[in-house]
Amino acid sequence: MPGENVTVWSLFFLEGFSRYPRLEIVLFVFSLVMYLVTILGNSTLILITVLDSHLQTPMYLFLGNLSFMDICYTSASIPTLLVNLLSSKKTIIFSGCAVQMYLSLSMGSTECILLAVMAYDRYVAICNPLRYPIIMSRHVCVQMAAISWVTGCLTALLETSCALQIPLCGNVIDHFTCEILAVLKLACVSSLLMDMVMLVVSILLLPIPMLLICISYGFILSTILRIGSTEGRNKAFSTCGAHLTVVILYYGAALSMYLKPSSSNSQEIDKIISLLYGVLTPMLNPIIYSLRNKEVKDAVKKLLGKVPLVPGM
Repeated sequence: MPGENVTVWSLFFLEGFSRYPRLEIVLFVFSLVMYLVTILGNSTLILITVLDSHLQTPMYLFLGNLSFMDICYTSASIPTLLVNLLSSKKTIIFSGCAVQMYLSLSMGSTECILLAVMAYDRYVAICNPLRYPIIMSRHVCVQMAAISWVTGCLTALLETSCALQIPLCGNVIDHFTCEILAVLKLACVSSLLMDMVMLVVSILLLPIPMLLICISYGFILSTILRIGSTEGRNKAFSTCGAHLTVVILYYGAALSMYLKPSSSNSQEIDKIISLLYGVLTPMLNPIIYSLRNKEVKDAVKKLLGKVPLVPGM
C-alpha cells in the first residue's frame, strides 16, 4: 500500500504440518519411503529405456522424459519436507524458496504438456499404425519433447518472476514447500497482473491439454472397439490404460489445486493434495507402467540378469 514500509524477507518459515506434531514422524516415514521408491523406480525406467534397444521407441522416449521430470519434481521439495519434519526450525532462505518454486512449477507444467503428447502418440499408434513410423519419427518426437520442456520452463519463469515482485507482508508460509499459491497468500496487495498470469497459464496447461487427451482417447476407444481380435483389443487397452491412469491421477490433483473456486480454499486440504500429486503420483508412475507393460517387465528382467550378484562373477 502507498506509504507502507514493506520488509524484503531473506528467510521464510514453512508451517508445514507443525500443527500436528504427532503426525510429523508418520509423515516423515511415509514421505521418505515414497521418495526412495520414486527415485529407484524412475531411475530404473530411465536406465532400461537407454540400455534396451527394443525400447528405443517414441513411447519410451516420452516415458523416460516423464521419469526424469518426476525425479526433478520430487527432489525440488521432498528433501526440504523431510528435513523440516524432523526440525523445530522449519526455514528456507529466499533464494532457495525461489528455486524451489520455479522447479516445482516448471516440472509440473512440462508434465501437463508431455502427458498430452503421450496421448497423441498412442492415438497415432492405434488409429494410424501404418503411418506411425513416419508421423512419429525420432526427429519429431525429440522436437515434441523439447517443446514440452521449453513451454513448461518459460511459463514457470513467467509465474515465478511475477510472484517474486509482489511485496509480502509476512514470512510464514502455511505449506510444507514454497508452493506459489501459498506464497501469494502473504501478498500485501492484490495483483491483477499476477492473477491474470496464473489464470491464463492454468487454462493453457490444464483444461486445454486435458481436452486434447480426451479427444485422443475418444478416437482411440472408437478404433479399439472395431478391432476384431480379442488379443489385439486387450493389448491396446493395456497399453493405453497405464497412461490414462497416470493422467487421471495427475490432472485430478492439479485441477483441484489451481482451478478451484477461491471460496472453497482450505490450506490443510491443499497440503494433502500437494503431498499426493507431489509424492504419490511420481512414485506410482513407474509402478503403473511397469506392472501393465510386458516390454518393461521383460527389459527389467534382462537388465537384472546381466548384473552379477557377486563381484567378479
